[in-house]
Amino acid sequence: MPRPIPRIAVFGAGPAGLMAAEAAASGGARVAVHDRMAAPARKFLMAGRGGLNLTHGEDLEAFLDRYGAARPFLEPAIRAFPPAALVAWCEGLGEPTFTGSSGRVFPRSMKASPLLRAWLRRLDGLGVRLHLRSPWPGLAATPPADATVLALGGASWPRLGSDGAWPALLPGVAVTPLRPANCGFAVAWSAVFRSRFAGAPLKRIALAFAGRRVLGEAVVTAAGIEGGAVYALAAPLREAIAAHGPATLTLDLRPDLAAEAVARRLAAPRRGQSLGNFLRKALGLEGVQAGLVQEALHAGAPGDLAALVKALPLRLEAPFGLDRAISTAGGVAWSELGPDLMLRRHPGTFLAGEMLDWEAPTGGYLLQACLATGRAAGLAALDFARLG
Repeated sequence: MPRPIPRIAVFGAGPAGLMAAEAAASGGARVAVHDRMAAPARKFLMAGRGGLNLTHGEDLEAFLDRYGAARPFLEPAIRAFPPAALVAWCEGLGEPTFTGSSGRVFPRSMKASPLLRAWLRRLDGLGVRLHLRSPWPGLAATPPADATVLALGGASWPRLGSDGAWPALLPGVAVTPLRPANCGFAVAWSAVFRSRFAGAPLKRIALAFAGRRVLGEAVVTAAGIEGGAVYALAAPLREAIAAHGPATLTLDLRPDLAAEAVARRLAAPRRGQSLGNFLRKALGLEGVQAGLVQEALHAGAPGDLAALVKALPLRLEAPFGLDRAISTAGGVAWSELGPDLMLRRHPGTFLAGEMLDWEAPTGGYLLQACLATGRAAGLAALDFARLG
């Protein structure tokens, strides 16, 4: 007698869910993908608007360290589907890639939509069926299948589908609270500063907190500050604020100059110049950079200009909410899962992507872990279904 074809249900049509579907269908399973939205992979498409950062080209050991405490749990899936495999997968879909000067890897088109279209065609060719406006009903009401993969996402950008409501449908399963990751922070700007500089970019700066220093860029917003350099420090800042209240981030406006050189340039007499003109002529600081110095002075910071330029204090009141975060920290506790990503107390149910308790910086690490855990969960579900 021929063996029955395994039936696998996947809930969540983001990168993790679609990769789980591909892995299972490539192994001969009949796969149905369900998503509560009217279109698949909406967050994936949004992330690709500014250039889809697929992964990172750094050494794998350094790459894995980016996942911090979650490294031991994510490592098997990422080693089985490392950055080189992700690049080969992308190029196999007809989307060539390139590695930027920062080590980040992108499709040459710099868009998510061509890759998604090619991916959906591949899935259709494998017999995967997509059911939209079909939310996960919970463990007790999941449609009949030999195995199920849940890839319901975190809680960031909820309007795109991942609203973080699923913990209520997993009674008895330990879930680390979902929190914003790779997020901006609220700063109580003065009304004058806010009106003049909201939306202004801060280029070629350095930010420091708790012994870590990051070179990069940021953006002043009406509510605070965000951007790549801020996101790199978001996790320790978020935890410090949760534990002790507002935290102070220090901003180096001229990281290319040593403190002594800044002090020497600022030692020249001002000769009646306004502070803005003096900073512009002495250090090339103007616009929002000079405005930040003036804002700090007005807030009562000590009047040592050189010290302010090299370590301007920014009091961060709170992280921005999940609706503005790039990604999510928290998720189903690793203690609830076996090494194959199956829920220990619910055999046949596997988890992938941002539902799991991990976080990582931007730079390709987020998508890499989502795709790698999706593939691992899909293969594990296939093995479980075959064993009956």
